[in-house]
Amino acid sequence: MTSLRYKRVLLKVSGEALMGPGNYGLDAATVNAIAEDIFAVTQLGIQVGLVIGGGNIFRGVSGAAAGMDRAQADGMGMLATVINALAMQNALEKAGVATRVQSAIPMTTLCEPFIRRRAVRHMEKGRVVIFAAGTGNPFFTTDTAAALRAAEMGCDVLLKGTQVDGVYTADPRKDPLAERYEALTYHDMLARDLAVMDAAAISLARENKLPIIVFDIHEPGAFTAVMKGEGKFTTVHES
Repeated sequence: MTSLRYKRVLLKVSGEALMGPGNYGLDAATVNAIAEDIFAVTQLGIQVGLVIGGGNIFRGVSGAAAGMDRAQADGMGMLATVINALAMQNALEKAGVATRVQSAIPMTTLCEPFIRRRAVRHMEKGRVVIFAAGTGNPFFTTDTAAALRAAEMGCDVLLKGTQVDGVYTADPRKDPLAERYEALTYHDMLARDLAVMDAAAISLARENKLPIIVFDIHEPGAFTAVMKGEGKFTTVHES
């Protein structure tokens, strides 16, 4: 649609966002609500890619901290993202969205391998593509995977759906005096060590001039609102 600013976007959702009110695993109502919001965005004519973390099931850094080999622990974390991707695919298809899961770790019984040209073609046909298993390599977060896939797909913007409605000076859930930024530069994010995305992801976005939008994934209709330039969010871009 000509009135929309973005044609192709990539949404990063943390694994924790899928827990809902629980402390572990998947909350069906939360997954379905996110799927409905993604469906609404596709109805606007916007092509959507999706990267989901795995922290609701297993986090490689935590496994390493408990004494596991980091590469092995990250492998387990990548498998957790595939579980979340399949769950989201199920919810999206129930909502009426044609969806494909592409994994950076080949597992053809469950999903497609990641092939950039095929992923682009899926998106051009209006299908949502869920990129699973991170980058396929240990020591890289799913934030970095999201920035990488967004650059590879030629996306107009990278969106980070979080637990709060933007980037704050401190965690607003712990500090009532925390203030929300309307806009930041990549340099601001790195220099102020604002823990929204890791440094590798921010650097990759900066190198590819890929703007980042941070918003509350749990606010009903927030993804759709952001695509229309409405609601609360923080934009990260060049100075």
